Amino acid sequence: MKVDDLLEHISEWLRGTGPNSDIVISSRIRLARNLQDYSFPHWATKKQSEEVLENIIKAKDSLEYLKNSTVFRMAELDGVDKQFLVERHLMSHEHAQKKNSHAVIIDEDEIVSVMVNEEDHLRIQVMQSGFNLPEAWNIINKLDDALSAKFDFAFLPEWGYLTACPTNTGTGMRGSVMLHLPALVMTRQINRVLAAIAKLSFTTRGLYGEGTQATGNFFQISNQVSLGRSEAEILGNITGLIKQIIEQENQAREVLLSHSRTVLEDRVNRSFGILKNAYIISSQETVELLSMLRLGSDLGMIKNVDRSSINHLFISTQPAHLQKLEKKKFSAQERDVKRAEIIRNKLQL
Repeated sequence: MKVDDLLEHISEWLRGTGPNSDIVISSRIRLARNLQDYSFPHWATKKQSEEVLENIIKAKDSLEYLKNSTVFRMAELDGVDKQFLVERHLMSHEHAQKKNSHAVIIDEDEIVSVMVNEEDHLRIQVMQSGFNLPEAWNIINKLDDALSAKFDFAFLPEWGYLTACPTNTGTGMRGSVMLHLPALVMTRQINRVLAAIAKLSFTTRGLYGEGTQATGNFFQISNQVSLGRSEAEILGNITGLIKQIIEQENQAREVLLSHSRTVLEDRVNRSFGILKNAYIISSQETVELLSMLRLGSDLGMIKNVDRSSINHLFISTQPAHLQKLEKKKFSAQERDVKRAEIIRNKLQL
């Protein structure tokens, strides 16, 4: 599999299916693991880092969830390829800056990805569409068990798994859920909700995780604490919190429909109109307008545009995707023109 092959594939997390998929875009679980006999990536020698990478590559084909996976070495990817994988949530911005002895392993369904020699030797990630943490955990737990049978991970009984960042020590687990919360934003309840989330030791980030701000009414919520809590406890806490947020978003949508339906329909249809007719549009404006289109589709105000198609537009209109589609590099203005063209063609019903 080549990077370009992913253009024809719909990422698992973009399918718009699964429980509560009108509000929950995706569910993700990530595990941080380090090999016992090697220094952590920031301290490892070039030889050690290369050995870690080669050991993982040798083992992957014997692992159930990585049998049909591809290794993408950072040294062999150009800047557009790296950004393309970041846009698809298959690796982090930080990992994209790396070169020698760094790689990402991606399965053919884009459910499992493993960053090798990022902040830790292994950053294992599983993504599912909708509010589906149990299935994500089922997959990643089996993969972790299979890896544990082949490698000795850095582990101490009193601390758990040892990681480069202390906040990941313990289970090494970070669960996160991507939510679409336009009604809470429109009814001006979102700041209260985010403040409550912070008090419960959860963190809120934007569409592309750490270091990004929430745009287009998308919020990624994840646990901050790993030490001293079991995987079951972490999953239970996240699940309970997300259920409450889903309920509050649904209530806010009902309020908008009951008391501000005309205003809501106007915003949805104005957004639809701009998307269908714009000839120049920025990435930021696209995300914001698609957010309203998605809300309108979920509420039955917009017909013949399904959730999966809208989700896919969020990614296919990102800068690296545009350049991969056209097989050439664009200036910022050229991207804005091409983005508008792709959207118009997709939405002309």
